[in-house]
Amino acid sequence: MQQNKSVTEFILLGLTQDPLRQKVVFIIFLIFYTGTVVGNLLIIVTIKFSRSLGSPTYFFLFYLSIADTCFSTSIAPRLIVDTLSAKKIISYNECMMQVFALHLFSCMEIFVLILMAVDRYVAICKPLRYPTIMRRQVCIILIILAWIGSFIHSIAQIVLALKLPFCGPNLIDHYCCDLQPLLNLACMDTYMINLLLVSNSGAICSSSFLLLIILHSLRNHSAGGREKVFSTHTSHIIVVILFFGPCIFIYTSPPTTFPMDKMVAVFYTIGTPFLNPLIYTLRNAEVKNAMRKLWSIKITSESK
Repeated sequence: MQQNKSVTEFILLGLTQDPLRQKVVFIIFLIFYTGTVVGNLLIIVTIKFSRSLGSPTYFFLFYLSIADTCFSTSIAPRLIVDTLSAKKIISYNECMMQVFALHLFSCMEIFVLILMAVDRYVAICKPLRYPTIMRRQVCIILIILAWIGSFIHSIAQIVLALKLPFCGPNLIDHYCCDLQPLLNLACMDTYMINLLLVSNSGAICSSSFLLLIILHSLRNHSAGGREKVFSTHTSHIIVVILFFGPCIFIYTSPPTTFPMDKMVAVFYTIGTPFLNPLIYTLRNAEVKNAMRKLWSIKITSESK
């Protein structure tokens, strides 16, 4: 990580320079991050120890919660701490590590959402073969492939970032390190790298499109299937829209940073991981019942 640069550190401009607004940002994002960690850990523990949540749907939800927690942790703690700092400095190596972690866990979330959509497709369109097709060994292999795919994607992003030479300006007009704001600081023609970045994000667009096609086919499969999808899997559609909408906007837009880009990025990096546990628990009776049963048993055993 020590080549192609004379800059050894960057200064993050953050969301705002106003001291009062920074305090408001600190409180809001501390609440959001705490809620994200607590909510996702609650889902992880519930699925891990509840026998009633042993289906592939909850197996994938388990890993979605892990990806959400890690994704948010790669950004939120530094954002929260930086709101209390007069100068928001991040070293070159830390910046590259953040780029890698951000893309690793966001890509993992994308793959898990795809697997969850495929799982619902098989469950409704091929109910008799569902136990055979989505058996535990197959689910484990799919998750391993998702991690491998996410790692390859992250390596591709970090290779692009390491190729950028930084000769002078080190002010990043953002609250985290990512390829888009880094392109503005590179002392080279970044047209080709930006083209590669947009091409890579094309895979994200394709994934979201695939998800919507799968869900659409589920809706039109049969009257019973249509009713089941809208009654039990509306939460998945909501998560797909909330996650992919901002994601597509960020990685298909020009490298120039506008104030709106930061707000959209906040929703994508902080808001979605916070909302996912709420969406999947408040709209899912099975998860809520499993949580009540698990924690009531725990409280009862502790009282004895």
